[in-house]
Amino acid sequence: MNKVLRIGTRESELAVWQATLVQKSLAQHNIASELVYIKSEGDIDLVTPLYAIGVQGIFTKTLDAALLSKRIDIAVHSMKDVPTQMAQGITQAAVLKRASQTDVLVYKDNPGFLQDEQSYAVIATSSVRRMAQWLHRYPNHQIENLRGNVNTRMQKVKDSNWNGAIFAAAGIERIGLRPSNAIDLHWMLPAAAQGAIMVVCREEDTTVLEQCALLNDVDTAVCTRVERDFLRALMGGCSTPIGALAEIEDKNLLFKGNILSPDGRHKAAIEKRINLSECDSNIGTTLAQQLLAGGGAAVVETLQHATK
Repeated sequence: MNKVLRIGTRESELAVWQATLVQKSLAQHNIASELVYIKSEGDIDLVTPLYAIGVQGIFTKTLDAALLSKRIDIAVHSMKDVPTQMAQGITQAAVLKRASQTDVLVYKDNPGFLQDEQSYAVIATSSVRRMAQWLHRYPNHQIENLRGNVNTRMQKVKDSNWNGAIFAAAGIERIGLRPSNAIDLHWMLPAAAQGAIMVVCREEDTTVLEQCALLNDVDTAVCTRVERDFLRALMGGCSTPIGALAEIEDKNLLFKGNILSPDGRHKAAIEKRINLSECDSNIGTTLAQQLLAGGGAAVVETLQHATK
């Protein structure tokens, strides 16, 4: 008799929704599972995950530790939150079919300021990627910090005097919080792997790897790998203004990527259409190198100066 898979999840509404989706998907393959709610580092065995190049997965660290402590068998993450170099001993087990990768603006009263790129408005976001792209388009706008889970952030928008705030469409749509006045920002490049859900497990757990492979969406896995390789090659993380989007269309890989200075003044971008037969496993890294050669290196230099 197969054991019941223990699915680790954070306790936010969105995290539980994503873990429940994985549970339902496993059930369709007659694989029994249960949700295990992981509170904080103090509540679990203190096995410190070891990340390559010092990257700390701020949203994944607690679940990584629970995996390595064998309190859970798999963990479910918003893929854009997972460090491109995962903790030692943990591996990607599946990527579910991607939902919307788009960012959206939730505005307060009147979106007229969007029509005038020289307008003044106050926009809230905690993402430096969104901030940089927004300021590149609207240089006179003021950015306010917006933190907390989706529900908290949505309430802050209602209670504030901001003109609007930026959210990931997938996050607010999954838990039914997308307001009628949300505007898709198709011009804004998303974070690498935005809209995708990743399942991870311990590397040595071959049985779990085989079970999770049943949930893997090949196209989403290919596209998110290209985006994450692009991000990693640029040494990017949550604090770096890098956008990346790969899509598959008619046996072609369509890729858009960019890197900006946090103030939006400097930007380098790349856009490519490549036949899938010509895409090797290093295509994301190659695209990053092309971006660097095409002006991205100068932007990276401004980022490095800004952090010194």
